[in-house]
Amino acid sequence: VQLVESGGGLVQPGGSLRLSCAASGFTFGSYAMGWFRQAPGKEREFVAAIRRTGATTRYTDSVKGRFTISRDNAKYTVSLQMNSLKPEDTAVYYCAADNTIIIRTTAPSYDYWGQGTQVTVSS
Repeated sequence: VQLVESGGGLVQPGGSLRLSCAASGFTFGSYAMGWFRQAPGKEREFVAAIRRTGATTRYTDSVKGRFTISRDNAKYTVSLQMNSLKPEDTAVYYCAADNTIIIRTTAPSYDYWGQGTQVTVSS
């Protein structure tokens, strides 16, 4: 099983980034997918998740209206479009897979994790 994130980097406040996660080694369409983030000295926190079919999404309040999660079950990918980025969005972002039909927001619920990609928002 592999989850490989890409697309992180340094961006100015107000800018945009698109994170991608390429999955392999499991039946992608059977898993809900999520994005979490962890800032230095803080616990890993839920950012966004999407159900198996992509019909339902969920976001943490601080990113609603700015971030959009999407998935392509044919390509085994999940993406996170991040707009209007703020310095407080700075963190390592992780892609995760959860073998469930619902959306869960707690990290221990997820079965597989990527290695993470750094996002830094700074002028």
